[in-house]
Amino acid sequence: MEYTERTTETELRGAFVRVREEVGKAVVGQDAAVTGLMIALLAGGHVLLEGVPGVAKTLLVRTISHTLRLDTKRVQFTPDLMPGDVTGSLIYDAKVGDFEFREGPVFTNIMLADEINRTPPKTQSALLEAMEERQVSVDGESRTLPVPFMVAATMNPVEYEGTYTLPEAQLDRFLLKLVLDLPERDVEVEVMRRHAAGFTARNLAAAGVTAVLDADQLARAQASVAAVGASADVIGYAVDLARATRQSPSVKLGVSPRGTTALISAAKAWAWLGGFDAITPDHIQAMVLPVMRHRLQLRPEAELEGVSPDVILRSIMQQVQVPI
Repeated sequence: MEYTERTTETELRGAFVRVREEVGKAVVGQDAAVTGLMIALLAGGHVLLEGVPGVAKTLLVRTISHTLRLDTKRVQFTPDLMPGDVTGSLIYDAKVGDFEFREGPVFTNIMLADEINRTPPKTQSALLEAMEERQVSVDGESRTLPVPFMVAATMNPVEYEGTYTLPEAQLDRFLLKLVLDLPERDVEVEVMRRHAAGFTARNLAAAGVTAVLDADQLARAQASVAAVGASADVIGYAVDLARATRQSPSVKLGVSPRGTTALISAAKAWAWLGGFDAITPDHIQAMVLPVMRHRLQLRPEAELEGVSPDVILRSIMQQVQVPI
């Protein structure tokens, strides 16, 4: 089905269902992560994908971009990666006798920052302006990034050797943090069956993955998401959840107002996908873990006791009163 300017909102929403189906031709058993990436795209945010190597983090991002006809560039983050390798730099052109700007891989629709926590904080921070302002500044000149623009960063669990902790300021700029676990046995068997039948992650077309939407339709969907309503009671509920994280005895640094804004934006995208005109407390609750888990900085004693952000957030949701 071809999508035009006359495409109805219902048809547009249905197209995102088809995106999930197309992604399923290449990625097995990561439905929550697929939905999370679509929510981030609809809300205009960035995504952090955490998981051990080999759980299809990179393949998932590549497949999503393929189904939406979006340009994607991949950067392998390594300890020797420099900021200019990401943003671009001035290169001397001997033919014209002057310096010219050579764009870095950040000039794309979806930048896949692979293993972002394997590079030092200085290079990680090179993405801050791009993620927040949708531009990069080189030699005093600002250059606008393409629209849409999203950073989809993969990372290994912080306990792994050779990893760096992401700066708090950068973590706060990721709309969602999605955790990809090792697959259940039946899912892993299906993955092996597909590979035995000839599937290769390098050739999505051969797997039957087709494009469903493009940047223009995505922009229309984003506008519809922005128009989803949010009552004063539901907004107050989101604020109360964020404030409760700051008061938790296990938390050293709680969720900032930017995090509350992210929670409402993600809830709007989730509500729109479900056909709702306004967000409900259920939509807020569904987004609490992926939106807030990376924004909590735990106290050392809580970490020593093995307390996780998800456990704290679930406890907070049980304690904060839900509006009727």
